[in-house]
Amino acid sequence: MVQTDELSKTLSALADPTRREILSRLVSGPATVNELAAPFDMTLPAVSKHIKVLEHAGLVARTRNAQWRPCRLNAKPLKRVATWVEEYRQHWEERFDRLDDYLTKLQQEQAANRAETGDKGEGPDG
Repeated sequence: MVQTDELSKTLSALADPTRREILSRLVSGPATVNELAAPFDMTLPAVSKHIKVLEHAGLVARTRNAQWRPCRLNAKPLKRVATWVEEYRQHWEERFDRLDDYLTKLQQEQAANRAETGDKGEGPDG
C-alpha cells in the first residue's frame, strides 16, 4: 500500500505540464527557484508551489549551499513509475501477440478453405 501511495503522489505531481517542465530542466543539473521560474509566465510563489508538490512526491530535493537552496532532481520515483508502466506494457504485448497468433490462424484457415473450394479469394467480381 505504501508503494501505491508513493506512486499516486508521483503520478499526481507528473500530471501538471509546468511540473514536468521543471523536472526536464533539472535533468541538466541543480537550479535555484529563480532559475526554474525564469521561463514561466507566473509568479515566483506559484513556481514555488509547484516545486513543493514535486518535493512532496520525492521528485525534487533541495540542498543548502550558503544562502542558496538549489533544487535537484531525484529520479528514484520515476523509476517506480517506469516499473509500474512496464508491467502493463508486458501484459498488453502478450495480449497483442496472442491476437496476432489468432489472426494468423484465421488467415491460414481461410486460405485452406479457399484452396479446397477452388476460390481464389478475388472478391465477387473476380
